[in-house]
Amino acid sequence: LDLPLNQIDIISKYTLIPLGCPAVYKLKPKVETLGSLKKLIVGEKNPNTPNKTILVVGETGTGKSTLIDALINHAMGVKFEDQVWFKVIEEEEKSQTASQTSDVKVYQVYEGKALPFSLTIIDTPGYADTRGIERDVIIREQLLQLFQLEHGVHELHAVGLVVKATENRVKEHLRYVFDSVLSLFGKDLEKNIVALCTHSNGMYPKNVLTALEAVKIKCARDERNDPVHFLFDNCQSNDRSHPNNMKILKRMFEDAEEEMNKLVKFMETVEPQRLDTTLDVITSRIRLTACIYNLQDRINQRDLKQREIRQTEEALKENKEKLENDTNFTIEVDEVYKDKENIGVGKWGLTMFIDGATCCTVCEENCHFPCTTAWYPSRCKVMSKGKCTICTKKCPVSDHVKDQWRYVTKTRRVKKTLEDVKEKYEVKQEGMTGILEVLKQETEKLEEEKNQLLEEAYQHVIKLEEIALNVDSLSTSVNLELLIEKMKEKGETAKAEKLEKIMKRQDKGVLSVMKSWFGKVRSYIQPNPES
Repeated sequence: LDLPLNQIDIISKYTLIPLGCPAVYKLKPKVETLGSLKKLIVGEKNPNTPNKTILVVGETGTGKSTLIDALINHAMGVKFEDQVWFKVIEEEEKSQTASQTSDVKVYQVYEGKALPFSLTIIDTPGYADTRGIERDVIIREQLLQLFQLEHGVHELHAVGLVVKATENRVKEHLRYVFDSVLSLFGKDLEKNIVALCTHSNGMYPKNVLTALEAVKIKCARDERNDPVHFLFDNCQSNDRSHPNNMKILKRMFEDAEEEMNKLVKFMETVEPQRLDTTLDVITSRIRLTACIYNLQDRINQRDLKQREIRQTEEALKENKEKLENDTNFTIEVDEVYKDKENIGVGKWGLTMFIDGATCCTVCEENCHFPCTTAWYPSRCKVMSKGKCTICTKKCPVSDHVKDQWRYVTKTRRVKKTLEDVKEKYEVKQEGMTGILEVLKQETEKLEEEKNQLLEEAYQHVIKLEEIALNVDSLSTSVNLELLIEKMKEKGETAKAEKLEKIMKRQDKGVLSVMKSWFGKVRSYIQPNPES
């Protein structure tokens, strides 16, 4: 074959997959690690060549993997006449029941002279099932890790939303994908977001653009005020052995190449967006989620302690004379206590890297669970300036552990004498009146703590609304449901209404998909307290 020298060199290194037209070669990129992520490198870096970065987002089945292969082949300068195709995307080996990979991957293309820059492609996991909340957690923290690393990604030129050109509406799962990822970015990224329309016949994709408009996807606009979009047919590697196929596929290949050139031009001319705001958004989301989970556990503990106090009060009043006359007389109450629960690796059935919980051993609280990117508490995003932003006492990092267990609140039936009650609640006054007064004060203290936690969570949401491109992601919506409920109980009507307005912006169809997930999250963050 009369191929460019760089392609001959590539072919000499790798094995032909099938013998056909085009001949398909499996590239074996050099693999580097970025924290716990993979970076797959094609070619050798030229320090004098600028670099452009595109993040690709799409649902499983939209042709995202094929499109990424096409981007890499275009960057390498593959032409139709070459009769070759290079396959880079890894095919994950999995059984029928195994979970599809959830890892973000980074592809770095240095090979070839087709582009005036090297190309970084960030591939986010596809979605095809109801594991949205879990995926949201993983993607968010993996991207945070990628954006923070010294040799990671610090600016984006484009975010490509992969959609089928044949779609006439953005379905719930696909909307979830876009919500989950776009909610990570600041408002300044809007002009860098484009639609990558796959399975296209080359015609103006009116249906899919209308569908994107209908769900108010924020993105760049062209001179017609349409979402900026590019059309791809996903046929570049199709068999060309039949004469009729050869003619049609040549035209389709050239059309796709023209669209690739337009995408390249867009990336050359658009102002890249630094990811400082994104880091702020992701950190705020992590702390918001951690705050809500921690809040729920502490409210649950408060409710159980209030029940214990009520039982104690009732028993003291009913048995006043017996308790005062007999020092050995006991009452029975459901005493609240903390226990440790093993969480293992991969809660919810996923393989989370560096899985576990960051817990405060002083407050005996779960400050961040699941915590999937930090090896040590000091690296956890709920820590700031050497202290925790979540636990009750805002304890130093040194009081925290990162392990394969978390704290759970339970109750156990116990017998107590009058002296036991006085010792537990540190009652110094003599007589029953003094004990009851202390129990009342303890109830008020628990209520005050709840109010402080609610205010902290509320301020997190308000901050997100100020800086985020898309504050009303589904994970936030789940948290808002819980927060609104508690605000109403507290009587904070104005704040509850403000949060409800954020909730109402969420697509109703997507929220219906979330209905089953929501119950799962409730049981997950508020386990059965009974021993």
